[in-house]
Amino acid sequence: MLIKNISILHGPELDFILNTDVRIHNKLFKKIQPKIQSVGKEKSIDGEGLILIPGFINAHTHIGDSIGKDITLNSSVDEKIHPVFGVKSNILKHTSDENLGNFMKNTCHSMIRKGITTFVDFRESGLDGVELLKKILSDIPLRAIILGRMEFYQGTTEIQENLSFPRDKSAKFSMLLKKCDGIGISGANENSTKVLKYYSKVPKLRAIHSSETRESNTKSKKMTGKSETTRALSLKPDFLVHMTYASKTDLEMASKKTRGIVICPRANSSLAEGIPDIKLMQKSGCTIALGTDNVMINSPDMFREMDFIWKVTMGIHKKRIDPKEILKMATVNGGKILGKNIGVIESGKIADCIFLDKHALDLEPMHNPHASIVHRASESTIKAVMIGGKIIHGKI
Repeated sequence: MLIKNISILHGPELDFILNTDVRIHNKLFKKIQPKIQSVGKEKSIDGEGLILIPGFINAHTHIGDSIGKDITLNSSVDEKIHPVFGVKSNILKHTSDENLGNFMKNTCHSMIRKGITTFVDFRESGLDGVELLKKILSDIPLRAIILGRMEFYQGTTEIQENLSFPRDKSAKFSMLLKKCDGIGISGANENSTKVLKYYSKVPKLRAIHSSETRESNTKSKKMTGKSETTRALSLKPDFLVHMTYASKTDLEMASKKTRGIVICPRANSSLAEGIPDIKLMQKSGCTIALGTDNVMINSPDMFREMDFIWKVTMGIHKKRIDPKEILKMATVNGGKILGKNIGVIESGKIADCIFLDKHALDLEPMHNPHASIVHRASESTIKAVMIGGKIIHGKI
């Protein structure tokens, strides 16, 4: 496929190019330059009036929560989402796979329409949960990174005694790992250091929630004398999730020992936990990506996530963030943190991208493309979504 006369956000710095041609072949961006000549029976499309941007990478989701939208608005964080006694875990235990699967499928289609080409799911319910999501995705052309989880959690005494991972669960854990892309651990406060170190040997992606709330930080220090992030790093995670209440020391450790941090600002705010300190994260050298987190409390919409964090950071912290940096959090940085060949429009990268209408009522005129996309674009401005070089939603 050859796309002529199109505007693009090019490369890892999302450089705006007003007019160029893009050749896509074998699922990859093959050539990007002006005046490419079509060859043979190659399909050629005029991209005049469109801007091509990388597909969104929703780097943290729990789409199993699709079954319980907005039912816990006035509850505390633990009452909503605690993995042992929260409303969420109770709902999941008492929902049939068929019913849950239908709502999870709806969420997948919703993400595609909103320009999300890859999502990373912390999959609850052990092996059954992983297999259910894989079954749902079998006929949906959405790229998914599935991080499985054992339904195994330790209490305060077990953590203080530093008990090991039970041997009788190791076979089941091995079966889980064969079916997923890695592990997504609930948090350090549900696992002893020995268990976290056991998980650290997993030769796939490793991620963990950390420092999401003041309460979780306080609990870790009271229980073990260490910060929650210090203990979470025992997992040797590829990335940490949230870090809303991480200290400067925590963030500096994270920048040295992980690929980065996935923040979920709308979810944190919905749980009345404030928002992450992006400026401090950047100053500490952290690579930051964005996720929409629980579908129970949030729509899986990266446009809304970007707009929210840009404006709320200015409103609360009186600090401006370059909209290009926020757009990188939704695209480029997700690819870096995951270690995948996605999130960037350049030769050799996988052709996951979004075609936006430059003449959409909310976008025209686009004096600053990055700012326009971050705080004015929406699902309605999308003309088409491409995954792996194939248009899977809309048309151009």
